[in-house]
Amino acid sequence: MEEQKLIAACKANDRLAQQLLYNRYANAMFTISYRITKDKELAADVLQEAFVRVFHYIYTFRGESTLGAWIKTIVVRSALAILKKEKKELSFDISEVDESPTNLHFLHDIDYIEKAILSLPSGYRTVFLLIEVEGYTHQDVADLLGVSVGTSKSQLFYAKKRLRELISPKIE
Repeated sequence: MEEQKLIAACKANDRLAQQLLYNRYANAMFTISYRITKDKELAADVLQEAFVRVFHYIYTFRGESTLGAWIKTIVVRSALAILKKEKKELSFDISEVDESPTNLHFLHDIDYIEKAILSLPSGYRTVFLLIEVEGYTHQDVADLLGVSVGTSKSQLFYAKKRLRELISPKIE
């Protein structure tokens, strides 16, 4: 179904269209929520909450962005709200970095990189994913997280530094 027709059908509360919309975007949105929450059950809760909001507020969608981008914004905001609600605060403390040796032998594959990203402290991970993966600006991230632009920039710097340490083999 064409996206404009799908949106119109969802605005008319067509359950089949809503199911189609959900099926079209659920996997990508789950990935985003999992990357932010680092917890599969919590990510599933985020996904459910986000799609409830999507269907409740679909009438406000004006088409100024793609439908996927609009849904992604709702998912990111839902993930951050649920993290706050669950009292899993975003930490911006460098002392939280796990310095224990890894058994992954510094493989440069996608699984290892994903694990390295997920091992970052929550504040580093969230800022890194929002900026480098999702394409948000530092101002967007600052607004979403309630921090300064400078904090967003420093968190990204430290996230990249830590990822380089995790991914690059140590030279001795």
